[in-house]
Amino acid sequence: MDIRPLDARLSASPQMATDDLKAIAEAGYRSIISNRPDGEAPDQPTAAEIETAAKEAGLAFVHVPVVGGSIGDADVINFREALENLPKPVVGFCRTGTRTTTMWALMQAGDRPAGELIATASAAGYDIGGLRPRLEGAAK
Repeated sequence: MDIRPLDARLSASPQMATDDLKAIAEAGYRSIISNRPDGEAPDQPTAAEIETAAKEAGLAFVHVPVVGGSIGDADVINFREALENLPKPVVGFCRTGTRTTTMWALMQAGDRPAGELIATASAAGYDIGGLRPRLEGAAK
């Protein structure tokens, strides 16, 4: 498993398999957010399959699918609501973990400096530098 902490509430991960969920629960995580739409790749498990395995492992599950490069404000609101309402800590995943990291940064835009969000993402191995204008544009 390649789980990378972003903050105390959320870690990001590339696509996980149903077999990973028990180990994720044993590692202390309590919830899963899927940011990957079904059908992106023929070998990926469906959200329903991940949800079933998550529940069997004692994990809460929410599916907030987004398409990279076209994440809208409604997607960010849905992600924020899921993160706020799920038992923590949470692992969010997509194909590589970048969409989850993008959603995490966008939900905090205006509350935290863009440079801080980009640096935290970079320390976790995710390059979200291209989001800087959007993150800065949300400044309050």
